[in-house]
Amino acid sequence: MTVRVTLVSPAMNAALREARFDGDAPLDRAGDRAGERAARAAASAVPGGGLVLSGTSQRCRETATALGLAARPEPALTGWDLGRWSGRRLDEVGAAEPAAVAAWIGDPSAAPHDGESLRELVERVGGWLDGVGGEGGADREALSVLAVVEPSVVRAAVVHGLALPLEAFWRLDVAPLALTELSGRSGRWNVRLGRPLTALQGL
Repeated sequence: MTVRVTLVSPAMNAALREARFDGDAPLDRAGDRAGERAARAAASAVPGGGLVLSGTSQRCRETATALGLAARPEPALTGWDLGRWSGRRLDEVGAAEPAAVAAWIGDPSAAPHDGESLRELVERVGGWLDGVGGEGGADREALSVLAVVEPSVVRAAVVHGLALPLEAFWRLDVAPLALTELSGRSGRWNVRLGRPLTALQGL
């Protein structure tokens, strides 16, 4: 069965702006950077999906709601578990624990924060991606999935889908409210990267 998986990154919030290890925070609601307003404005550009999911973080769930999606939270699409670093800024952790941060970036199996290693993240997301066809049933020829997920989950899906070296994860950038599309099946995925939702309006 052919599967099309469309991943939407969440709208802006304070954690994204501040490079903070914290996915469970609300969207911006005021000022020029209001993430919730941006998501509502992009709602008409969201493509349809047969199965609609979201990550479990507050910003993913709120983005899905602002986009007008009745999304079901999916535990396998939870953002990267960064253990005791959660809620802290990258520069703060880097200054306090430079050796730990270097190990985290340099070794995909390292988890100095007592959370999930990069290897574990990619394996979790990749396992979900390869198994998602089962949601459609054997009698279906195609399945469409739309999911609002953390940028780390998008990057992990691309690394797995294209069988990239794990280190390539660090070279992928995912902007807020961007679409990344994977199509194919387990072991053979094609990827269309990072189109902003606003660019789709009127097409």
